[in-house]
Parts: sequence; structure tokens; C-alpha cells
Amino acid sequence: MKLSILKENFLNGLNITNRATSKSITLPILNNILISTEKNFLKLSATDLELGIKYWTLAKIEKEGSVVIPSKFLISLINFIPDQKINLEVKNNILYIEGKNYKGQIKGLSGEEFPIIPEIKSENFLEINSKVLSEGLSQVVDTASSSQTRPEIEGIYFSLNKDLVEIVATDSFRLAERKINLTKNLFDQPFSLIVLQKTIREIINIFGEKTEKLKIYFSPNQAMFESKMTETNHPQVQITSRLIEGEYPNYKEIIPKEFKTQLILQKQDFLNQIKTASLFSGKINEVKLKTDPEQGIVEIFSQNPDLGQSKSQIKSKIKGEKIETSFNYRFLIGGLSSVNSKEIIFELNGEEGPGVLKPADEKDFIYVIMPIKSA
Repeated sequence: MKLSILKENFLNGLNITNRATSKSITLPILNNILISTEKNFLKLSATDLELGIKYWTLAKIEKEGSVVIPSKFLISLINFIPDQKINLEVKNNILYIEGKNYKGQIKGLSGEEFPIIPEIKSENFLEINSKVLSEGLSQVVDTASSSQTRPEIEGIYFSLNKDLVEIVATDSFRLAERKINLTKNLFDQPFSLIVLQKTIREIINIFGEKTEKLKIYFSPNQAMFESKMTETNHPQVQITSRLIEGEYPNYKEIIPKEFKTQLILQKQDFLNQIKTASLFSGKINEVKLKTDPEQGIVEIFSQNPDLGQSKSQIKSKIKGEKIETSFNYRFLIGGLSSVNSKEIIFELNGEEGPGVLKPADEKDFIYVIMPIKSA
């Protein structure tokens, strides 16, 4: 293999693919990146056997080939090379790196030893704006369960129907749902799947600041997220992920259709007061809410036997009856932080019924939170 490439393009690709490497003791090759060529492109690949990332960038290819190189070591080295253009050459699995004022070599492994990253070959795909998808995923990803006893709720659930995708996450104590309109859907039938939470985090990290179209392909046990280059129709990034097997809970059943009391609050003010109350919360992270519809006031109370107590009030538009209920402040803060709106609606259903947080000016996001029941 012999080629020339701009340092910026090479380093960008290394940083992206490095996200899929694994610190595996039993399979040390997973700590590496596969560097290979495809016609006029340099291709970088990495995988931890559940998640795989491929990256292509244009390069001047003189001789095709491949090599496997330790990922983090290579990134550190390329960062220190000041030259804009870098020459790469592979001889006997040694990568020779040359710049204007630098020469170095790294011992590698044969490209044939690197695990194969599965490919999804299908003419059917979904198409969606990458920034819109990333923003939606950011609203739900932290709600997924971290427990390993129920793998189906460790992932992010996608439900697809015509021109709409619903993305959902839950840990049984709270639930977040975001609806997103699709740019294109070439699948004939509605279907659903559960994607690994770590894959979703990488999609957010890699595509979050981009506004390009993202294609999503599915097979019975794999999903692939693909972006194209701006200068050509060739793929630039492909993220391939294992899907989680199992049946997702029928979450629609736990979303309340009615409410006993509805609050309309300024999000930031409410969030600040919940954070203040959290400082005095006890072992179960309890924060109590008490509504007064006549006065248009919500009282926020918390106490800790070792520290003391906190009581504050916030103005609110209140519809419905007086109510007292308690929530885990961590779940409240998580839900409020996920709402992209200055004003929020908080619907309450008594001491034991779930509450629903949602933006006051949009209908595409809801956050359901279960109360802390009285002993």
C-alpha cells in the first residue's frame, strides 16, 4: 500500500473510527484500526464486534493494500506531525509515515486478521436529517435502562410507520418518546427494532452537528447508519450495529390519556428550583410537589434528617384539582433537561399516577415519570 493524504482528513477519520475500538484483553486486535484502500479512497475500519464504524476519505492512491495499526498510538502520532500532507506506505505489515520534516514507522498486523464488519445489502432504506435525528435521540438516550436483567429496555426502540418514526426509551420508572418525520421511507410495511444504547450515543457524537441526510438500513439482526460525502455519492461514514433481540414493552399503555392537574411552568425556573430542592433530598431522592390552583402556585419541598429542609414556590398556570405528589429529583431533572422549550406542561395524576412532561409549543416529545409512592 502506498498513498498520500491530507493530515486533517486522515485524523478526522481516525478519531471517528476509534470510537468503535475495544480494550479487549482476549482479542487485542480490537484495539486496532484497519487501514485499507478502495480505488481512490482510503478506508478506515474499527469494531468491538457489536458496533462497527467504517470511514472513507479521498486520497492519492499509488498502490493498494491494507494494514492493522494500534488506534490510539497512531492518533497520538498523527496529531504531533505538523505537515499538512502525509505519505503512507506499507511493507511487510510495517506502516511507514513520512511528512516534509518527519519519518516514522509503526509495526502492524496483516489486514486479513481483522474481523469482518457485517454489511447490509438492501435497496430499502429510511432517510432522515442527521441533526434532527441526533437531537431526537439525545432527548431519549439517557432514559434507557442500565440494568442487564432486561436487555430489551437497555436499548432504544424504533417504531416505523410510513413517514414517521417513534423513538422510545424506558427504565420502567420513566419513559421518553420522540416522534420524527422521515424524509424518505422505502420500506413497504411498518416494523420495529431495538438498537444498542452505545450505538445511539455514537450516532449522536458523530452526526450531531451535521445537517446532511442520513440513510438507515435494517436487517433482522443488524442496523446500518450511513452518510455520504459532499463531493461524491460515495459513503463517508457507516455505523453498523447489532440489534437487541426481544419484545419491547407495550409502552403506549402507560402513557396517561387524561390528567387530574395540569401545570404550565417556565422550564428554567422550575428546573432551578428542583435542583435547589435536590440538595436537601434524602436517600430516595424525593422532592414533593403541592399545587394550589386558586393561588396559581406550586410548592416544592424536600428534607433530609441530617441536613435540614428546603421549601420554595413557583408561579404556574394550574388547571384541575389540588394535588400532592412526590418524584425522584434525578428523573425530574432528566426530563426537564430533555424538553427543548422555554415553557413546559406538567400533567399530574394524583399521588400514585404517572406525571407527563412535554413542551408547551410542540407535540413531538413526551416524558412520563412515575411518582414515589407513600409508604
